[in-house]
Amino acid sequence: MASAFITHFYQINFESVLMIHDHEGMLNMFKALEASGLRRFLGCESVLYEKELGHFFDTALIQGEDVTGVISGKFVSILPTLFAKVFDLPTEGIANFSEVPKDTLYDARSLFSKEGVQIDVHGKKKYMKHEFRLLNDILAKALTVKAGSFDSVTVERFQMMTAIQYGLKVNWSKVLFNVLNDMVDKSQRKAKGFAAQIGVILKGMPTITMGNVLE
Repeated sequence: MASAFITHFYQINFESVLMIHDHEGMLNMFKALEASGLRRFLGCESVLYEKELGHFFDTALIQGEDVTGVISGKFVSILPTLFAKVFDLPTEGIANFSEVPKDTLYDARSLFSKEGVQIDVHGKKKYMKHEFRLLNDILAKALTVKAGSFDSVTVERFQMMTAIQYGLKVNWSKVLFNVLNDMVDKSQRKAKGFAAQIGVILKGMPTITMGNVLE
């Protein structure tokens, strides 16, 4: 389980990456990520509690709108409102990326292209500029928690990248909490992620005591 948490862990030091001055495209990509409202989520403290995370995912259930699990014999619940508050996530905007305007997607197909010619909204990321290849990897690993290879871009991730790059309002609170729900849903067999984020939330609960941090 620990290796799975590490595999799907991705932290961004925004103070560092926003000091990049020798690659304008990369700098602008990170600025767009920050402006989208993801700074505190992607840049949260690296708190990985292996034992507690394992127990949480083993016992977690969806109860109404909340995700409830057991830590050290005590029930703990992660509420959508708590999730949004801890990471200062936007609660307004699109939550379904199929709502990204088609004309914006059309423009993005050229903007993201390494050669300046239109690329497909799904396919190999090697045809994209370096900064957008990295953005694809960040979204796959840290937000959608995709297992396996990141060599290809999905339609949903292309839409997500477009929303971020073009400054569309995204309800990241709903989007990311839905991903957490999918992780907890045993029928979906989804990869487990958000390890640092869940660790931060659990650490802030006064009713439970956390163990050793995974190095």
